[in-house]
Amino acid sequence: MIPTHFNLARHCLEPATRATPDKTALIVVSDVDAPRQAERWTYAELDIATRRVAAGLLATGLRPGDRIMLRLPNTSDYALLFFGAIAAGLVPIPVSAQLTEAEVAFLLDDCQAAAIAQVGSLAVAAVPVSCRILDETAIGRLKASPPAGYADTEAEAPAYMIYTSGTSTRPKGVVHAHRTALGRVPMHGDWQRLTAGDVMLHAGAFNWSYTLGVGLLDPWACGATAVLYNGPKDIEVWPKLIDAVGATLFAAVPSLYRQILKYCSLTPDSLVTLRHGLAAGEALSPAILDAWRMATGREIYEAFGMSECSTFVSNREGMPIRPGSPGMPQRGRRIAILPVSGPAEPLPAGEIGLLAIHRGDAGLMRGYWRRPDEDERVFHGDWFAGGDLAAFDEDGYLWYHGRADDLMNAGGFRVSPLEVEAALAPCPGVAEIAVAEHRVRDDVSVIAAFVVRKDGADVSADDIAALATERLAAYKRPKQVFFVPALPRSANGKLLRRNLSPV
Repeated sequence: MIPTHFNLARHCLEPATRATPDKTALIVVSDVDAPRQAERWTYAELDIATRRVAAGLLATGLRPGDRIMLRLPNTSDYALLFFGAIAAGLVPIPVSAQLTEAEVAFLLDDCQAAAIAQVGSLAVAAVPVSCRILDETAIGRLKASPPAGYADTEAEAPAYMIYTSGTSTRPKGVVHAHRTALGRVPMHGDWQRLTAGDVMLHAGAFNWSYTLGVGLLDPWACGATAVLYNGPKDIEVWPKLIDAVGATLFAAVPSLYRQILKYCSLTPDSLVTLRHGLAAGEALSPAILDAWRMATGREIYEAFGMSECSTFVSNREGMPIRPGSPGMPQRGRRIAILPVSGPAEPLPAGEIGLLAIHRGDAGLMRGYWRRPDEDERVFHGDWFAGGDLAAFDEDGYLWYHGRADDLMNAGGFRVSPLEVEAALAPCPGVAEIAVAEHRVRDDVSVIAAFVVRKDGADVSADDIAALATERLAAYKRPKQVFFVPALPRSANGKLLRRNLSPV
């Protein structure tokens, strides 16, 4: 049962601070070869620093409910500002350091931010007069403020906002309530197997919701230790870092696991402290899972989720993994497959439809910021459906079929690109493959495959076509094959299918 009043930051920090004040809560590593020089915070230190920042923010004149944008480098200040704002009843909005000034200007205007925390080269000039700027000096003052208590926020009050891409050409704000922390509890047991004894290493940056949630919020809510890295980007860092900090859990996107396998020397004697890996953000291919198992003797447990509800379907220890499926709904979740059109009545097993979450789920967003048309599009009676297509098999495993707006049209037949990719990925010599509609004339488009060859491989278009003939119905087969040096991906490693191009 969700309490009437609830503060997310208090939920994450206060219990462990009382129980284990001297336990290490956060490690930020800058040099993997000098782990003893890493920045370390105990729960007691983290708790008081968060409450200092909370008091300092309110002392500047900000009021509960005000929105504050965070455009900061990948340091502990990001975590302190994020959780400090929530502790004060403010609404932090983490944004990527890679955004352009024009993109930041749009977000500032859209969210009507009362303040922006920005430093150094990340500072932007186009800040509205009404928006307070918190620079290095101001942030230093925040951290020196007398600590305050945690705000007595309502559980349903906005806690933070994440901007995400959607059906429009502009990002939209996903508003999460303080209660969303309670909605994450099912994933602690049904995906991560997270306990106070764990050391969670996340490969992402502070600004990413995957990192803020799985990398910080979850371990702190369980009294565990969180580890983040902000040193030079080098794939070989990650196995070294797992060993250096004694990580028991490692969270990343599947493409990073693929790069580790390609560039690092791993054996079953490597990663001695690691219990298992966690993967989310994109589909975990059976090939990566098999290669990781062979190289390390350990599992990767995949989870499926979205910005609007984090992860809610996952594999876990003790559950047989069916490669290609992200698993089953976490216990306590109400998940259904709805028709793409028509009444919102759950479909039976085996039928593809819109993946839906019951709107009573504690982890589900409050709604989109100032987007009533988007809210109307995704809420269907008792259900939220964001546009993902999926089906359950007879045993309750989920099988993902891509986005509704990613579906390709082949002579009137709807074709999932993921189905075609899964059929063609085993082709010898193929490192990666993606398919999408490719326009050949203004009025004609065909299914095209975009292929990245393995180093030294000479796989040809005829090889792809032969496998397609073997494994796919005629209307599902790519009509064109393009060999490209790499697939377009976002900063977080997600495939940008709409950016696929033969050149």
